[in-house]
Amino acid sequence: MSAPNIETIVSLSKRRGFVYPSSDIYGGLGSAWDYGPMGIELYNNVKQAWWRWMVYDRDDIEGLDSSIILNRLVWKYSGHEDTFSDPLIDCRECNNRMRADKLELPEGQTTIAEALQAKTVKCTSCGSTNLTDPRPFNLMFRTHVGAASEDDESSLVYLRPETAQGIFINFNNVLTTSRRSLTSVVMPSISFAIGTG
Repeated sequence: MSAPNIETIVSLSKRRGFVYPSSDIYGGLGSAWDYGPMGIELYNNVKQAWWRWMVYDRDDIEGLDSSIILNRLVWKYSGHEDTFSDPLIDCRECNNRMRADKLELPEGQTTIAEALQAKTVKCTSCGSTNLTDPRPFNLMFRTHVGAASEDDESSLVYLRPETAQGIFINFNNVLTTSRRSLTSVVMPSISFAIGTG
């Protein structure tokens, strides 16, 4: 029997100690969850079983856990800083936010800009045609490192938006310390990383 809605699942998970909404006593934080006593046990068991299967049981994989905060240059030179974004449109009537690249274009129009100008694209929530122009929404979480860092542009860093980047920037370190040969190892299969958070 399936649960009638997500609230039923959340309520059961909270009562049984699997997950709690993060910052629950202050109204919560959307899409953020804390593992309860049962949840962290389940999480650790799954993580350990997966690690054993992916790393210990294979001869061609080395484990790696890279930092969740990486130098800004990692994301600049990988292209993430300029391209890791979604085009967003806001409805001026109900404040609904939509991805421009996911909206259906009316017949005869080839670009979202053309459809917005002709007012043929409607808000998916209220149906209004009073929409903003698309703007890039960076998908990387920006933060600063240092005591007085907000004033220092060089302190800008991003939380790691993808786990694999740690494998790429540490490839030579893993290759050297594991004493593997490039001729016997393909780059993506040498390291295995687990995401944090």
